[in-house]
Amino acid sequence: SIRDQGTGEVETFLNVSVLPDHSRRVDKVLENSSQLVRVTGELLGERPEVTDWEHNEVTEGEDGNVITKDEFITDKEASKEGLYALENTDLFNLLCIPPFAPDTDITSDLIDTALGYCEKRRAMMIIDSPSGWNNKDDAKTGIDQSAQVGPTSTNGAIFFPRLKMPNPLKENQIETFAACGAIAGIFARTDASRGVWKAPAGLEAVLKGVTGLSVPLTDPENGELNPKGINCLRVMPPAGKIVWGSRTRVGDDMLASEWKYIPVRRLALYLEETLYRNTQWAVFEPNDEPLWSQLRLNIGSFMQNLFQQGAFQGSSPKEAYFVKCDKETTTQYDINQGIVNIVIGFAPLKPAEFVILKFQQIAGES
Repeated sequence: SIRDQGTGEVETFLNVSVLPDHSRRVDKVLENSSQLVRVTGELLGERPEVTDWEHNEVTEGEDGNVITKDEFITDKEASKEGLYALENTDLFNLLCIPPFAPDTDITSDLIDTALGYCEKRRAMMIIDSPSGWNNKDDAKTGIDQSAQVGPTSTNGAIFFPRLKMPNPLKENQIETFAACGAIAGIFARTDASRGVWKAPAGLEAVLKGVTGLSVPLTDPENGELNPKGINCLRVMPPAGKIVWGSRTRVGDDMLASEWKYIPVRRLALYLEETLYRNTQWAVFEPNDEPLWSQLRLNIGSFMQNLFQQGAFQGSSPKEAYFVKCDKETTTQYDINQGIVNIVIGFAPLKPAEFVILKFQQIAGES
């Protein structure tokens, strides 16, 4: 092969020879086909010796200091470092913080802080099950201990067990890994193919490249863990290793939260973020009926588009969603404060059973 270092153009010529009577003698081939190089002078009668080059071996590097929670949260908010480096990102909606070393866990106070930050940024945190959960009973008792898994939160979800996968840094020997990165991939794949309103679980939520699970679970065990808000990873022939649960950290049946399911919560977060961003034009509009009417029209069109994509339940828009923005939602006091209030409802699970979202936008600024 011949490469022009200036342009990067590459020419490749196969099966050339220096033998005088060869049909692909190199000087003739280059003369007829190459735009880059020619052979001058007489050809050698035999293959040249391999040229030896001096080389220096690279010494082993160092990984540096062990990572701790201090690199994420301690005195990092003001400088926008660690976890708060995400302040430099316009938008994110999934957060993973895997363990810093094999067979370890991130601390509960880091989980607590990260969940609070996710709630502020309308994002969801994918939480790994503790390394000490070696069976169903460990998970069943541990889920209620905030020292192990952090606090309950509408914006978090925990997955159990961990994954068995080849380690490319150790000649592909099988080791145990935290699952959050793979789960995030399932979320992203589902979002792209179906939307945030589709549960990132089921027979199509296959964990590719996973050879096994650290704790195999049975149907009865799954039946005990799922009602407590623990999302189980299962082996389901012929699909393989799959995600078989889609509940948030308030997904325990005893809590009866409207945010128990991941797709419901993520759809609400998506609606809040999208509508907030796309109604900022209202800031310099007079805060009265013409503005409210335009907001109803724009938001209604957006909701109708989602309804047609299958985001809401119901056979008609009336059963699937509503948008309210008028003198009942925005009082004279609100107008004096420069605020317009918008109320939307959507039916994520059953027709006409609405989850209500309320948000404010600044309006009437001069």
